[in-house]
Amino acid sequence: MHQPRRRDRRLARRVPSEPAQRQAFRFTAVGADVVLVGYFSAKQKDFETLMASASTELAARGARVVVQMVQRRGVSDGGVQKMGLPYSSRTLLSYGKVREVAQACDQANADAVIFVASLTERQQRALTDMLGRPAVSLSDILAAD
Repeated sequence: MHQPRRRDRRLARRVPSEPAQRQAFRFTAVGADVVLVGYFSAKQKDFETLMASASTELAARGARVVVQMVQRRGVSDGGVQKMGLPYSSRTLLSYGKVREVAQACDQANADAVIFVASLTERQQRALTDMLGRPAVSLSDILAAD
């Protein structure tokens, strides 16, 4: 008799359903103090405008942006061919920038960290663990309304 492959059975058990994954990262911006983090390539010259419009969108939804931070890729090192890639596939940002964001969150007593760039589920989990507060993307907050 032919046995099903073990890998197939384990994969089916490990993957939670979509509503269970999304429910863990729901965040309401109303009345929250947030840190706004942007990740931009050096080719993108209008990043200040994008940060300002993201801050305005959050303010319209009742959040108060207490700190704004920007990570730019390809400005100082890394080379032109890597500009479109994140510093880390796990955290999107460089490790030093994650530490700076965590320190800013602690000093400002922020409730959450909002990223202008979209985050994967893995990045959300890793950043939430590292920062000690919810880390969500702006597109998730805009889609919740």
